[in-house]
Amino acid sequence: MSEVLNQAIRHMLHDASVSVQPLPQCPAISLWLVEPNAMRRPFSQDEILAIQSYPAYWAFCWASGQVLARAILENPDWVKGKKVMDFGAGSGVVAIAAVMAGAREVIACDIDPDALASCMANAELNNVNYRLHGDLFAFDEDLDLLIAADVLYDKANLPLLEVFRQKAREVLVADSRVRNFDFPPYQQISQHESFTVPDLDELDEFRRVSLYRA
Repeated sequence: MSEVLNQAIRHMLHDASVSVQPLPQCPAISLWLVEPNAMRRPFSQDEILAIQSYPAYWAFCWASGQVLARAILENPDWVKGKKVMDFGAGSGVVAIAAVMAGAREVIACDIDPDALASCMANAELNNVNYRLHGDLFAFDEDLDLLIAADVLYDKANLPLLEVFRQKAREVLVADSRVRNFDFPPYQQISQHESFTVPDLDELDEFRRVSLYRA
């Protein structure tokens, strides 16, 4: 599986590769993530354009994903016995945590085929099983819980908050991007300091992750 991901990550950066990396704030989970050294050098203009055209979100564990995965493992009652979808699953980190915490069934949903390949590789790495799905809007099954981490980085994605409520009886969202989050009936339940793995030295404001429930 690592070779499949290596081929995919080179669409972003020609000399990038993936390796197994434990999550500092969630050590029960390890993921195939981009090798940190590949991201710690000056980039040419062509490389910057390549990264912008294919940012490979699935090759990072974003701060919100790390926080939500840890919160689920610390509060297994949130998912235990439930049918759960992880929307915008990326690496699959939150889906993995939901399985570990005792969810009855977990669906990792992402529109990016490479992200689904990453979800598959990381499920195998962590000895868990879940279903893969590519389109939330085509999903027509009852859900007890929809979980989503770091999917509101673009204001155009904010209407998804209402879609989530239509798709599931309960929603958990982790976000570090939206300031003045005011979308009833979503309510903040906690706030945490975190970081992306590998660490991208992001602004402090993007290291504060809030959890919201509706």
